[in-house]
Amino acid sequence: MIKQYIALVAIVIIMVVATVISLDILPNSTIPLSSVEVTEYQGQELSSASDFRENSIKGPQYVDINSYHLEVDGLVAHPRNYTYDQVKSFQNYQKVVKLDCVEGWSVNILWQGVLVKDILNEAQPLPPANTVIFYAVDGYSTSFPLEYLQNNQIIMAYQMNNATLPPERGFPFQLVAESKWGYKWIKWINRIELSNNSSYQGYWESRGYSISGNLNESFLK
Repeated sequence: MIKQYIALVAIVIIMVVATVISLDILPNSTIPLSSVEVTEYQGQELSSASDFRENSIKGPQYVDINSYHLEVDGLVAHPRNYTYDQVKSFQNYQKVVKLDCVEGWSVNILWQGVLVKDILNEAQPLPPANTVIFYAVDGYSTSFPLEYLQNNQIIMAYQMNNATLPPERGFPFQLVAESKWGYKWIKWINRIELSNNSSYQGYWESRGYSISGNLNESFLK
């Protein structure tokens, strides 16, 4: 008798579950799919990730995202230490921006990421700060005037052409330094420092390249 009762209960449960599924009452679980690189955006033809040339100082860096942190420190009222997901939780933006390399090649990419100025605003630069220095996992660094980042919509990208940045392109974050030569587009960013050293020289700047890196000027000092 008990076995018959258990069997009857099991049948009822199965029928209820089947009914719920057929009526689409249960919420669908989200299944992540591999991102696919797009080749066109709003009528603009886009370059591919494979169109870049490998010219980093130590080769592609492979970052363990589980232990990754972005430090924001220096002349700020509120130093920060963000995880990858915390950085991505800022309002995100996307736009097509062309990268021009001093080697003579260029790429036109749809970038998606967060605005650097949103990160800086949360850290609150102190009055003496006039320079922002970016550091990368491989030891690379470069700098910008604070006003350049505050007065422009400069993206720190985590996607290109609707696909997550591959390690070769700077995962987890690549700076989209509009109006600047490619050597200012630092990859694998892991620290942002606010400084009052407007003469700071990063990797290529200390080797004879312009500190400003403006596209309308020579990249050499």
